[in-house]
Amino acid sequence: MTIIHGDCITVMAGFAPAVADFALTDPPYVVNYRDRSGRSLRNDDCTHWLAPAFAQLYRVLAPDSYAVSFYGWNRIEAFMAAWKGAGFTPAEHIVFRKPYASSARHMGRTHEQAFLLVKGRPRPPPHPLPDVIDDWRYTGNRLHPTQKPVSILTPLIESLCPEGGTVIDPFCGSGSTLVAARQTGRRYIGIDIDERHAATARARLEEHPGAVTFGAPAAGKRLRRPHGSNGTEHTAGLRPWRRHGFRERIRPCDRAAG
Repeated sequence: MTIIHGDCITVMAGFAPAVADFALTDPPYVVNYRDRSGRSLRNDDCTHWLAPAFAQLYRVLAPDSYAVSFYGWNRIEAFMAAWKGAGFTPAEHIVFRKPYASSARHMGRTHEQAFLLVKGRPRPPPHPLPDVIDDWRYTGNRLHPTQKPVSILTPLIESLCPEGGTVIDPFCGSGSTLVAARQTGRRYIGIDIDERHAATARARLEEHPGAVTFGAPAAGKRLRRPHGSNGTEHTAGLRPWRRHGFRERIRPCDRAAG
């Protein structure tokens, strides 16, 4: 079980193929978002990270697997081009209904959205979820400017990731996907370009027994697909997480967003 601070394109490029069984991710919507307190997201004002990030995500997913990606509805052309260019096939559209409007202008915005993407021909789940999910619980965005509730992520993992499988989130933010993965008995790989968010995710997972975090892959090493259920192979070749992470010199908007 792994949380890595770094550029997700570079980090995933160091992984062997097929290290994960399911992807669930909430990348920047490319809308230059800023919340009421002035918080913003790295690389939320450009799109050139989209294609290489999803190309690497496709490569590190197992054959015949699923991915779910949130996206900005007014940037759908860019997201769709990146998904299809990577090799994914859009299979379903998911709406997450919120009990409040996050903003209002012409209409009150009371939902978020994601696409279900497929790699190859995954076996459909025995009990498919509805494409409208209602269990949205307000997080207050306390840990991240666009923090998603664990309650909407858990059923996706239970339905679309094999039991005991590995969930990857290359834009893990405060770690909501990783918490949901752990709660459902799955392993997880989380990556975020922002050192503060990676530290938040690490602290959040360390609050619970059994959470283990690591740092970036050592030079020349590749994360191998885990064997068995204890995650030993999954962490091979990784350095222990250093208290303050590792630093990269990253110019604005010239690397991956997660």
